Amino acid sequence: MFIHQPFDEFLGLQYERTDEKSVKVTLPIKQLYINSSEVVHGGIISSLADVAMCNTIGADENNIQKVVTVDLNVTFLKGAKGDFLYAYAHAVKEGRNLTHADCLIYDEKDQLIAKAKGVFFNHS
Repeated sequence: MFIHQPFDEFLGLQYERTDEKSVKVTLPIKQLYINSSEVVHGGIISSLADVAMCNTIGADENNIQKVVTVDLNVTFLKGAKGDFLYAYAHAVKEGRNLTHADCLIYDEKDQLIAKAKGVFFNHS
């Protein structure tokens, strides 16, 4: 199961579980997401990474997230352009209280755009 919330629907995110601890999240790029430098705004990319990493843990039976972000680090490597971005996230270590996850974000030409890591509090 994946987390369902209005913000993710607003972004138009599409989810795919690639294995038990990994997900691929696709973001269709809308003109609204483009900044004055004519690339995708960093906040949109950060949100994509955050959502992808949260979904490595999965949702409960009501599609409610079981974790909240306590630390998020995003490194931007290249300006993002095109029609889609793809986030590949993996839960690196799941503890009793905290989960650590990594994420790589690519454009449609398979160019690495950003990398992220996060720490998530398991509240369920």
